Amino acid sequence: MSAVSVTPETDLLSTLRRHWGYDSFRPLQERIVRSLLEGRDSCVVMPTGGGKSLCYQLPAVMLGRTAIVISPLIALMQDQAAQLAQMGIPAAVLNSSLPSEKQAQVIRKATGGEYRLLYLSPERLACADTISWLQRVPIAFFAIDEAHCISEWGHEFRPEYRQLSRLRAHFPDRPIAAFTASATRRVRHDILHQLQLRDPHRYIASFHRSNLRYLVKECEGREQPSLLLRALRNYEDRSVIVYAPTIARVGETVNYLKAQQISAIGYHGKMESAERRDNQERWMADEVRVLVGTIAFGLGINKASVRAVVHLALPKSIEQYYQEAGRAGRDGDPADCILLWQKRDAALLAYFADQIVDPAEKERAWQRYHTIRRFAESNGCRHRQICLHFGESPKWTTCGACDACGCESDWLVKSTKVERPKVSPMAALVRPAKPMPGGVAGGVDIDPALREYLREWRRAAAKQQGVPAFVVMHDSALDEVCRKRPGSIVELLSISGFGEYKAALYGPRIFEVLEQFRNGARAVPMPEADGRPRPAKRASGL
Repeated sequence: MSAVSVTPETDLLSTLRRHWGYDSFRPLQERIVRSLLEGRDSCVVMPTGGGKSLCYQLPAVMLGRTAIVISPLIALMQDQAAQLAQMGIPAAVLNSSLPSEKQAQVIRKATGGEYRLLYLSPERLACADTISWLQRVPIAFFAIDEAHCISEWGHEFRPEYRQLSRLRAHFPDRPIAAFTASATRRVRHDILHQLQLRDPHRYIASFHRSNLRYLVKECEGREQPSLLLRALRNYEDRSVIVYAPTIARVGETVNYLKAQQISAIGYHGKMESAERRDNQERWMADEVRVLVGTIAFGLGINKASVRAVVHLALPKSIEQYYQEAGRAGRDGDPADCILLWQKRDAALLAYFADQIVDPAEKERAWQRYHTIRRFAESNGCRHRQICLHFGESPKWTTCGACDACGCESDWLVKSTKVERPKVSPMAALVRPAKPMPGGVAGGVDIDPALREYLREWRRAAAKQQGVPAFVVMHDSALDEVCRKRPGSIVELLSISGFGEYKAALYGPRIFEVLEQFRNGARAVPMPEADGRPRPAKRASGL
């Protein structure tokens, strides 16, 4: 199969359709893309799941030069590069974990203009030789991901991000675009100052995630495990993230859940990197449904179908809570954000704030502590408090989607499943051209057996190729395949998420899997070495 052309392309929607398989943009995306195409500096604040990555990936393809993406998240960079490869877009990651020969190869290809996107860590940018060889790369623009890390007023200040101020001096004519999911007005101002953005276009999406339900409950230590268990039983076999404050609590929680016959796995910074990656991939592939982690988990995670995020202690700040809780419901379907906090954990946060020596940093830590404590203890609307914190003034006073606004605030002390009507997601997070996952299209319900059959094939195909399962096919696309059961490339292209390259790459395999299922096969269709499904066993009696 010939590669899709990556020469400069002029039509936004046709490029979006060809590579990404989408018929339309989400709000703000097109404006941001056009800003970069016009060579303007930009500052973009868009919530998790809002589609930030497309805003710098698409213009790189259209300009036919290389976008340099700076990110502190190695796993995210690797996943995005793998996903771009599946769309026929050449991209690479350069970090210290690569062998020296591989690094040299990436640099050689980059200076030859062979990549549309090149991902670097801020530490790599600080290396003495990096600026030198970057000046030989045909750079379209710089995209700074997690830009809040450059600000001391942010919740994740990283000193190495201050090195990014060098970009303006060394590349004065290249546009710079800063992207973040969580930045207050003060942090946004600091981003503009530190990166020396010139008359930037500013794009601030709403911080209101209306498909999320915030549930906050103060509890005693002895009742927290049972509350967690009751919460998790409301999500059947759906994916859940549980944040624990310490490594010890991660282990205790995983053991408790396993004893209760709930599939759970841990994740924390003291694990070997290979074990962390394996645990993350097992959760991403739906081999386990609950991942219990410290704050080391989650940055760059691209799993849209998380139905709940549970915190077992107060986060350090509103920004941290908003970012972590926002990993729920990225597909636009209803999801819950549950905070089960204890006064002893709050006291521990206060203790750590008091131990900080630097007066300015101590002041910032105390401000963050008091803000998150007020959020937890307040009787006011949770959605409204979050919006106000980030400088947005909602016109409403009650949301109908949090415990403070009467949205079944006592459900955590009940073991019955909560049924609630689907809340229409905020317009900025919806692409209305295609049906939302989990619903009904054309009067056809999803066959659970077919969905599981396709998920098993996707898991095996992803493992065989060494990529996350969502790179092969997102959950929403998989559900649409179940509904429509396409039998041709043209029919597959009607499903959101299948561009021309991916449809040609996976179409024949998907058609074979669907045919096997139609003929009665129910065993997992494991792929051959070339990724094609092996003949599967028929279900008995069929």
